[in-house]
Parts: sequence; C-alpha cells; structure tokens
Amino acid sequence: MQRMGGSAVIAVVLALAGMAATSSAAVYKVGGASGWTILGNVNYTDWAGKNTFHVGDIIEFKYPQGIHNVLEVKKADYNSCTNSTPIATHTSGDDKVTIKSPGHRFFICGVPGHCAAGQKLNVRVLKTQRPRSSVAPSPAPAASASAPVPAAASPRADGQTASTPPASSATTSDGGATTSAPAPNANGAGIVSVGYPAFVALAVAVSMTMLQ
Repeated sequence: MQRMGGSAVIAVVLALAGMAATSSAAVYKVGGASGWTILGNVNYTDWAGKNTFHVGDIIEFKYPQGIHNVLEVKKADYNSCTNSTPIATHTSGDDKVTIKSPGHRFFICGVPGHCAAGQKLNVRVLKTQRPRSSVAPSPAPAASASAPVPAAASPRADGQTASTPPASSATTSDGGATTSAPAPNANGAGIVSVGYPAFVALAVAVSMTMLQ
C-alpha cells in the first residue's frame, strides 16, 4: 500500500473539515413558507431579526424562476435598490447561498420595482461558527457500599460503654460440640458460651470430683 504524500493528506483533511462544517450548518429558507416574493407583505427585516446566522449556514431563496431573481449587493445599493452593479446574481428559483464570512450580507430582487416593494434582505452573520450538537456522556453510576454495622456495646465497670466485637463460632473435636470463641469485654477478658454437650461433660466431671 503506497504512502500518501503531503498534498494528499492536506486534501483529505480539508475534505473532512468541509464535511464537518456542512454537517453543523443550518439552512434558512428566506421568508419561511412565503418564500422570496412581493406577495403577502412579507417583512424580510422582521424575518431576519428572528433568526441567528453563523458562518457556514445556508440561506435559501425559493421563488418561481423567471418571476424574481436574487442579487447580492453592497450596502449602498441595498439602501437605494440599485441593481446595476451586483456582487453576485442568482436566477435558478432555488438559490442556496453559503455564508463564508461574518458581517452583513445584502440581497435584493433585481426585477424593477420589487426591491422598492420590500423584496430585500439584510442578513447579519455572527463571527462564531454554529456549535455542533453532541450528546453528553451519561454519568457513571455511583458505587454503592453498605455502611458498617456498629458492634454491640457492653457495660464497663466505670459506667461507660465499650464496643464488643461479635463472637465467632468454632467446632471442637469432642464429638461436634460447638462453642463461641471468646469475645473480649471492656477489661480484655473473654466471655465463653458453652454448648449443651460440653455442659453435660463438665457436670459429670464435677460430680466425679465431689465423689472422690
């Protein structure tokens, strides 16, 4: 596979940039549903004031071909409705003008009498490009942790309370007798809980000692 030269890389970058700009552009149909016309008393100044135009946006002029046209003119010609020295002329009936620079853009209909009848447009373009919409990433779910269960408190000799850790159970080797491991009290001593079989064995041992 051949490596791309510097000019080819630049061309690809420019193409991608153009695609990004196009994807973020807005298309404005001049006059809304009325289009580019002298009928219906369309106020194009009011229409332009209700919209926000950015570099890269597209202004679309829709009109019956041959009945109207679109001339981009200078400010002085816009004010005086002069159609003799246009900057650009559009006559397709569906003219799309891409905004490439900030500032004011002035358009009139070049048919005699139409500009004077109000068929003229002054578009103010902001300096910044239109921000592309993006979905904010969903916040990561908060980790849930169980709160530690406080240990049971045992009374101390001085009237205060000290925490006593829970006792753990263990199985002895004397036939399955189960005892609880000593849990230290406030003085550090362990409290032993003896199972029933161990208690019986202890009672028998005490009895035999008393009989001797």
